[in-house]
Amino acid sequence: MQKVAGKVYRVVGPVVELEEVTFLRMLDVVEVGELKLVGEVMQLKGDHAYVQVYEDTTSLKAGDLVYSEGQPLMVALGPGLLGTIYDGIQRPEELIEKQQGYYIGRGVHLDALDLKKKWHFKPVKTAGTEVKGGEIIGEVQETFLIKHRVMIPPDQAGKIKKIVPEGDYTVQDKIAELETETGTKDITMLQYWPVRVGRPYKTKEGITEPLLTGQRVIDTLFPIGKGSCVAVPGGFGTGKTVVQHQLAKWSDAEIVVYIGCGERGNEMTDILIHFPKLIDPHTGRPLMERTIFIANTSNMPVAAREASIYTGITLAEYYRDMGYNVALMADSTSRWAEALRELSGRLEEMPMEEGFPAYLPSRLAAFYERAGHVKTLAGNEGSISIIAAVSPPGGDFSEPVTAHTRRFVRAFWALDRDLANSRHYPSISWLDSYSEYLIDIEDWWSKNISEDWLELRYTMMDLLQKEQRLQQVVKLVGPDVLPQAQRLVLEICSVFKNGFLQQAAFDPIDTYTSAKKQFLMLKSIVTLYKASEEAVKKGSNVSDIREMPIYQQVLRMKTDYPEDKLADLEKMPDKIKAALQGMGI
Repeated sequence: MQKVAGKVYRVVGPVVELEEVTFLRMLDVVEVGELKLVGEVMQLKGDHAYVQVYEDTTSLKAGDLVYSEGQPLMVALGPGLLGTIYDGIQRPEELIEKQQGYYIGRGVHLDALDLKKKWHFKPVKTAGTEVKGGEIIGEVQETFLIKHRVMIPPDQAGKIKKIVPEGDYTVQDKIAELETETGTKDITMLQYWPVRVGRPYKTKEGITEPLLTGQRVIDTLFPIGKGSCVAVPGGFGTGKTVVQHQLAKWSDAEIVVYIGCGERGNEMTDILIHFPKLIDPHTGRPLMERTIFIANTSNMPVAAREASIYTGITLAEYYRDMGYNVALMADSTSRWAEALRELSGRLEEMPMEEGFPAYLPSRLAAFYERAGHVKTLAGNEGSISIIAAVSPPGGDFSEPVTAHTRRFVRAFWALDRDLANSRHYPSISWLDSYSEYLIDIEDWWSKNISEDWLELRYTMMDLLQKEQRLQQVVKLVGPDVLPQAQRLVLEICSVFKNGFLQQAAFDPIDTYTSAKKQFLMLKSIVTLYKASEEAVKKGSNVSDIREMPIYQQVLRMKTDYPEDKLADLEKMPDKIKAALQGMGI
């Protein structure tokens, strides 16, 4: 029940200072003024409190009353989350559009979940069973793709006194009674969790399985695992959002949470228009059936942008606790950090480098720490992988957000402006990027694809490093003065960059490449290099090799061999050897 918690003393943009504060605590949610604008307590000084308001504070005035229930900002968790578009504080935007039009009015209060819709609940526990927090007591088919596992709230445990039979129930209906040490508790399919507190788990496990994205430059050169964190920094126009869109569409995560945090409205509009039409390549069903959107664009209140990251990660943790692998896309953490900076300035806190607050590194660390591959309280395994875009001003990777982010992630996909300008997409630099997950996922590639994967990958990375050094010579004196062996390195790297690393997002065949096809393509290119190297040693000219039909066939592998013709692609290394055999003799 709401009580009067204080009065407005002054208004500084999205920050409202309160006086005559009574029972408020840090991070309590309040409602300010006659419109009851939602806000959150960020600072306490004596009987004054400072609140960040998630809505436009125009027309607020001194003396307006402030109300609160004494609870922190929470999200509603239960069936109905998937396929929904929320704003930064979990208000359903499609419902707002139906009620108010295209713009969110002030003081809008809507339920995050449909409280009247009935779901078919199937119990998996019986009365008299001892259960602990996080344990699954029933299932609901939330979408065609995803089975929603109804869990005991993490902070409760005891014996099931009563559980309803299989049937249709709303999220508010009592589905079980739990006998605890403090009395009987009613269990419903709806539960709440504070967004700034990570949901508990049993243990954090090591990363052993790759998060396959279908993007060759990622899966082959700079792979990540399920439960990993990766930063995707790049200047304006380098393709950060498109990379995240591709990963949201094609990664083999079971659940996708996409947070549009402070990005331009046209980018979010594009993804919201196209996603409902996309078909999941793994199941043939609409992708929306396993996706949640948090849309907080650059023209929305800055305080809600700061909260949207926490809203998204909490929803991801909820599905992780069911035993799912979740991919969380944050686009972009730089806009989130800018919201921190603006709010910090309004709170008159001491600024550090480039005006960011001193607690920026710890906030970033706390966010990335919520990723990981875990054993849940119920004993299942689940994971959250964070793919976070970073937008350094002017593409300067030494600025604070990018520099601090690198401390907390083990993979870094640096987007290169020169590659983007030359229309080479994804524009992930093979010289500035890295992944520390190679050894973690090597066993998976060895068991499921080939034991040669890592060796072939190292071979190509070594050639790319050699090519970079040779390019410095070429710029000075041209390629004609190089010996044939070095010219071969340049040619093979050109084949690799154009025929492997460059990938067309809008090509129906090239947009996605399976792990097996990636390996076969990589093996073919390395075979071309080694066979050509032998031919060069026997006296062949690199220009003659380049004119051979097999050279063009290798370049066109990515589009000539769809996923149902990989048996033909397996023959490519033998074709290459046969074509080059005897050259130079």
